[in-house]
Amino acid sequence: MSLGDEDRLVLVGGATGNQGSVVARELLANGFGVRALTRDPAKPAARELAALGAEIVIGDYDDPASLRKAADGVYGVFSVQNFMAGVDVEIRHGKAFAEAAKDAGVAHFVYSSAASSNRATGISFHDSKHEIEEHIHGLGLPYTVFRPVFFMKNWHEVAGPALSGVLPWPLDPEKPLQQIAIADVAAFAVLAFGDPDRWLGQAVDLAGDELTLPQVADVIGRVTGRSVRYEQVSWEDFFAVIAGATGLDFDENFIRMFRWFNDVGYQADIPALRAAHPGMLDLEGFLRLDGWGEKT
Repeated sequence: MSLGDEDRLVLVGGATGNQGSVVARELLANGFGVRALTRDPAKPAARELAALGAEIVIGDYDDPASLRKAADGVYGVFSVQNFMAGVDVEIRHGKAFAEAAKDAGVAHFVYSSAASSNRATGISFHDSKHEIEEHIHGLGLPYTVFRPVFFMKNWHEVAGPALSGVLPWPLDPEKPLQQIAIADVAAFAVLAFGDPDRWLGQAVDLAGDELTLPQVADVIGRVTGRSVRYEQVSWEDFFAVIAGATGLDFDENFIRMFRWFNDVGYQADIPALRAAHPGMLDLEGFLRLDGWGEKT
C-alpha cells in the first residue's frame, strides 16, 4: 500500500520535545505533512517547525477536546509522553491521546514506548508504557508500537568524566548494553507511516548497537582522539556523578532500571532492524554526528 499526498498528514505529539521534534523533522523531510501539537506555539522549537512547513496546533493532554480537534482529518498520529511529571500523569496523557485518535478515526497510531516494557520489569516508567500499550490495544486502534532501548544521547550525562579519561558506570564490564539514536526512532516512525501493510499491528524493540562499557569507552576514545578507559564504580558513586551532571534526584525506579541493565538487559533484534533500516546508527556514527569529535 502506498500513500497518496492526501493521506500523508501526521499529528505529532510532544512535537517540541526530544523525540517528537526529531520525528516531526524526519516526517517533513520525507514528504509527510506534519501537524505539530504543542501547548505553546511561541516556543522556539515550535517556530522552527513552522518554518520547516509544519502546521502548529495548540493542544493539551489534559484537554481531551483539544486533542480530538488536533487529530481531526489526519492519517496518522505519533504519540510519546514524558514520565518526569509522574507515571500517573504519563498514563493519563497517553490514554487520552489514544482515545482522541480513536474518536477521530485515525488510520495509523504509532506509539513510542520503552524496550522490554512488556516484560514486567518492575520499573515504574516502563510498566506505565505497557499500560498505555494495553489501552491502545483495547481501543482497537490500528497501531504500531516502537520500544526504544537506552538512548545514545544519555552519554552526555558522563561526558565530563569521559573526556577527562574515565567512563564511570556500575555495570559489569562484560555486560552489553543495547542503545539507540533518537534519529533512528524517527526513521522507523517514517517507515511505519509510509508502509502500513508491513508495520501495522507490530510491537518492536528498537536498538542500533550493543556494546559492553569498555567498548563504549573505546568508541568515545576513538571519536574524541583521547585515551578513555572504563571504570566500574559503586552504584552509590555512579548515581552521585549522574545527579551532579543532571541535577536529577534519582529515585528507586532509576536505580532499579540500571540494576536491570546489569542483571537482565534488553533483547532487541539488531540484525533484523538493520535489515529494515540499513542506515541505522551505531554508537560511533552517533557520536561523530553529535559533535563529540569537536568536544574540548
